[in-house]
Amino acid sequence: MPRGDADLKALLPLAASAFHILLALAAGERHGYSISKEVESATEGMVKLPPGTLYRQIKQMLVDGWIAETASDDEDQRRRTYKLTDRGRKIAQAEAARLEELVRIARERRLLPAVAFG
Repeated sequence: MPRGDADLKALLPLAASAFHILLALAAGERHGYSISKEVESATEGMVKLPPGTLYRQIKQMLVDGWIAETASDDEDQRRRTYKLTDRGRKIAQAEAARLEELVRIARERRLLPAVAFG
């Protein structure tokens, strides 16, 4: 296993809030409030990120290099816009693969219906 893969796996599993933020940013650059709204929309309201959780996660992800701040076109200079870094994308992909494996096991154990191929 390449060293990079081992480093990524050591970060897993991700906190659900962290994964939701990475998923929101995988769709494109967003500011904090937009990330929150995207998570809420994508989960049909089942997941809501309180501001404290959201901004604490964003701050840590910036420090860890998972996301980066971008120049904002917004007139409000206080609004920060973020994007996924290559490292952040690899981490999100590793977490998605981990979850996919869990779903495979759940299907195998008949906790979920088998996938229909057509």
